[in-house]
Amino acid sequence: VQLQASGGGLVQPGGSLRLSCAASGIILSSNGMAWYRQAPGKQRELVAGVTSGGLTTYATFAKGRFTMSSDSSKNTMFLQMNSLKPEDTAVYYCNAGYTYYFGTSVAGNYWGQGTQVTVSS
Repeated sequence: VQLQASGGGLVQPGGSLRLSCAASGIILSSNGMAWYRQAPGKQRELVAGVTSGGLTTYATFAKGRFTMSSDSSKNTMFLQMNSLKPEDTAVYYCNAGYTYYFGTSVAGNYWGQGTQVTVSS
């Protein structure tokens, strides 16, 4: 299984970025998928995830600004990020195999290599 994330970069506050994650060796829509992020000195946290059953979860900080989507024909997931803030600066990771049990998000076993997002003027 390989997950290849791309699309990170430097953006000014208020700007937008679209992250992509192309998967091989696993069918994202059948296994659940998610985006996580990790800022320096902090734990990795869920940004957004969708289970194989279609249950979508967004972190509070992501609601209204970030949108997760996927293209099953390309086996690729996306994260559209708008109205970016300096506190969104982090390495963003895609994840396959994500699920949600009794109110708890559970990351799958497969991770992309991460893509750096820096929000700064």
